[in-house]
Amino acid sequence: MTPAHHSVGAAARRDQATRIADAVLYEGYILYPYRPSSVKNRRRWTFGGIYPQAYSEAQGGSDAWTMQTECLVEGDAATCVTVAVRFLHIQDRVAGVLDTPLPDLPADGTPAYRPVAALQVGAEMIHTWQEVTAREILLPPLQPTTLSAPYSETFTFPATRAVEAVRGPDGLVTGVIVRVQRALTGQIEVSVAALEAGLYKWTVQIRNLTSWLPSPAGARERDDAAPQAFVSTHTLLQVQDGAFVSLTDPPAAFAVHAAACHNVGAWPVLVGVEGDRDLLLASPIILYDYPQIAPESPGDLFDGTEIDEILSLRILTMTDAEKQEMRQSDARGRALLERTEALSAEQFMKLHGALRTVRPLETER
Repeated sequence: MTPAHHSVGAAARRDQATRIADAVLYEGYILYPYRPSSVKNRRRWTFGGIYPQAYSEAQGGSDAWTMQTECLVEGDAATCVTVAVRFLHIQDRVAGVLDTPLPDLPADGTPAYRPVAALQVGAEMIHTWQEVTAREILLPPLQPTTLSAPYSETFTFPATRAVEAVRGPDGLVTGVIVRVQRALTGQIEVSVAALEAGLYKWTVQIRNLTSWLPSPAGARERDDAAPQAFVSTHTLLQVQDGAFVSLTDPPAAFAVHAAACHNVGAWPVLVGVEGDRDLLLASPIILYDYPQIAPESPGDLFDGTEIDEILSLRILTMTDAEKQEMRQSDARGRALLERTEALSAEQFMKLHGALRTVRPLETER
């Protein structure tokens, strides 16, 4: 076994891995042109979705209710693996208008209102939108000796509902913002199998066990099921007294075992400093070993397939009305716009390009 080297502290490596995982978590959260009214942003949540089992089975499995990660670990009976499952929990934000203004919200908190796509309040426009809460389930450290049977943990996030009054210039309540988050229930199961001396296969299965009922006639069932899905789901694994084996480029001695690993909805890659083998990210987006965030990137653009410079220039060429809608989408859209508008000429020049490595050409023999 080749132990992972420690050129960078464990906390720093974990932080580096988390930055990559966060980029995966918010990939596609909001896309250019960064406005709620754009078609792109009315069809979100396309990566790493794990839907309620009943919904998935009703759709013939086209939207999965499970995700599975299998990976190889060099180690022994004392090797310890920690598993963290992370995803986004959708929260519906509905803008509503009151037909009759009220001095205050009623005692039960919810007046009669009509849902609208956008609510104009003075110079502000409040859009119906879907926000998110980041969730993480951290399992206790596990060892082969403690997994004679699979380890299973069930988790639940309860439903929530909140109503916020929107007041007009006269102080009366003319509208509301209603935020609703549906309950989620899931299960994580971890098992391990010894393949040969010093080599183990670890399996992590994630299941969505949330109760689901079919939507009313005419409703878009996938859109209705999305708030009960685990969105952008991915798994972070960390090993102590052992080392992960790359499934992208496995050593010849482990190639057969690597090919037999069955990953569903996610692909595990090594993360951290190149050469380290103590951190693994099972991502719903195809990555290579040791993915990195470019140091020139000024911050999240929520689209890892695009180029920061191009997206930044596109944002700056938007009309004032388009920027205003982007600013009013939510806090993340507003922060992106403000950060882009504040970029200096020097920062833009850094976005223009960087040469990462220079490799000598191989000469023919």
